Amino acid sequence: MGEGFQGSAKPGRRSARRLIADADSGQTKAKILDAAFRRLAQDGYAALSVREIARDAGINHALINYHFGSKDQLVVEVLDAANRRLLARQTDMYRSPGGFAQKWAEARRFYQSDLASGFVRVQYELWAASLSDPALREKVAPRLLAWKQVVRDAVGDAFEALERSGVALPPPFSADVIACWIADFWLGMEVVDLLGVESELARHRAALDAVGQLLESLDSRAAPAPQQRRKSR
Repeated sequence: MGEGFQGSAKPGRRSARRLIADADSGQTKAKILDAAFRRLAQDGYAALSVREIARDAGINHALINYHFGSKDQLVVEVLDAANRRLLARQTDMYRSPGGFAQKWAEARRFYQSDLASGFVRVQYELWAASLSDPALREKVAPRLLAWKQVVRDAVGDAFEALERSGVALPPPFSADVIACWIADFWLGMEVVDLLGVESELARHRAALDAVGQLLESLDSRAAPAPQQRRKSR
């Protein structure tokens, strides 16, 4: 009976140690991802150093290879971690109540936040690096396409809402065409903003404001007509 008790206790101790080890491992990975993100946002992909990431994270650089295997896998996981938050945030915004203009204004606020945090630069650093690295491009391209799909879905939902309200855009202005305009305009604007072309900033704001005004007009047309109160008998 004593042996049986001791035997049942050992797995418990091993499980506790494993839980602690897993927690430590998770914390180490989080530190590496955070340090790599900051280095990418500050120095770019070409200057990215595994040793400097390890130093920033306060770990032995061998742990980076242990957890991620390669620098490319590390940067893909950095992009994934940030991309998951972005996609979830965008999807929640588009599905939430509110008019088209309100959501456009929210998307603009998200963009300014992403510029300030370094996320936009991190994306473009990896997209640029993937142009000459087919293996990296194979991993990075689906992340970009996932965001474009979120935009297409949102525009498709908006078109359905307009049609239910009796508002329809004539061909060739399909949901897919409008989504392409929005996504690719945004991508081009990001490149110019990252390059720091000050003379274009006012043009970008004017273009974004114009879309907001157009969406306000669509909001007013898509809104249900107010119901008149029934006269009391």
